Amino acid sequence: MKIVATFKPSDEIINKTKDLYPKEHFIFQETIKEAYDDIRDADVLVTYGEDITADIIDEATNLKWIMVVSAGLEMMPLQVINERGIMVTNARGIHKIPMAEYTIFMMLQVVRQGKRIQQIEQQRNWERDFSQAMELYGKTIVIVGIGAIGSEIAKLAKAFSMKVIGVNKSGSPNEFADSTYPISQIEHALTQGDFIVSILPSTDETKYLFTDKHFTIMKREAVFINIGRGDVVKDTTLLEAIKEGEISHAVVDVFEQEPLPKSHPFWELDNVTVTPHISSRTSLYLPRAFDIFYHNFDVLNGKNGEYINLVDLNRGY
Repeated sequence: MKIVATFKPSDEIINKTKDLYPKEHFIFQETIKEAYDDIRDADVLVTYGEDITADIIDEATNLKWIMVVSAGLEMMPLQVINERGIMVTNARGIHKIPMAEYTIFMMLQVVRQGKRIQQIEQQRNWERDFSQAMELYGKTIVIVGIGAIGSEIAKLAKAFSMKVIGVNKSGSPNEFADSTYPISQIEHALTQGDFIVSILPSTDETKYLFTDKHFTIMKREAVFINIGRGDVVKDTTLLEAIKEGEISHAVVDVFEQEPLPKSHPFWELDNVTVTPHISSRTSLYLPRAFDIFYHNFDVLNGKNGEYINLVDLNRGY
């Protein structure tokens, strides 16, 4: 079987993969361009999902399975893949620990004035007036899209004695949330939040879900954190909310356009923290993703078990 990856993981992962399956033909390329010719007769494709086009799928006549080592699939030609009957799995579930730690880190950075601390250290300034610094203790966090990642965030937030409000499609309870609202009642939840964390995927239902009115009803001290997908809110809407003082701070890891242009106003604002879509990235990211690949590859080759993270191509997740 020929398996082609459109990126190169660490040598450790490459060697482990080849050792586990010595009879299989693995090819690891740096980019989709370098892998293009190999994909044409590949049986399995391993990708981040951002580099696959309908034309590539059309030419990959032997393709049986696409393993996407991320969770988002919005950039993939799912209709064409579905028409071909190609199986797709993703790395859903491996993000919860790093993304939860990122969220807590960013909340602490805001309340404990992390940017200012860094500045006075660089200036070698012995400044000790931090009377405006806040604490997470007793604050309320609203987690919009409280699934696996949101549950991990909620669990950590509880360690800081925070109140947790969850929002999901149906309002079904979450073991770590004090209360949970359906998405139809999101406005009631937002009015209570000191921190609003969006972990929503990109779907027809979530695109530009957050509008001007949502930021208007948030607390003026609220911090908005987006680690889900960039198209849950328009950049212009969030920018206006910041400039009008409708919220106090925004932490943005995902954007409508990525990479974020260097000329974008977000870069210049002290009360906006920009990170380049890295909330899930740690040294353990790809090892966890390849563990899912190994399991599914074994099932594909007849080993007893069920596929992990099999994607419903009609629903897009």
